[in-house]
Amino acid sequence: MNRTLWIIQVLFGVYFIAVGITHFIVPDGLPAQMSWMYELNDTLHLVSGTAEILGGLGLILPGLTGIGPDLTVLAALGLGLVMLGAAVWHLTRGETQQIVLNLVIAAVLSFVVYGRWKLSPLASRSTE
Repeated sequence: MNRTLWIIQVLFGVYFIAVGITHFIVPDGLPAQMSWMYELNDTLHLVSGTAEILGGLGLILPGLTGIGPDLTVLAALGLGLVMLGAAVWHLTRGETQQIVLNLVIAAVLSFVVYGRWKLSPLASRSTE
């Protein structure tokens, strides 16, 4: 279980860091599935990008360093809430494919929350 959770955490951590950075640079020529980024206002880019970068780091760093491992649970929970908010935003635009993707990601993050909270908590760094 620990290995499965780590794989999910690293994959989603890297994913959210990359998407978070994209919120700040919004390059020309994004794929059609990401064209919605051109329509977000600056405040949503700032909030979403920051939350996604910090959340992505929170999925990986606490477990690697052993410092504040409970933050991984909070990072997964926070990113899940971001995905639910994104699903609502895409709902207002009728973007069914994006809604499904957001809900699937939120469900996987819920698994990480439960897994790191109850099934296989991360160990804290020893204070010896």
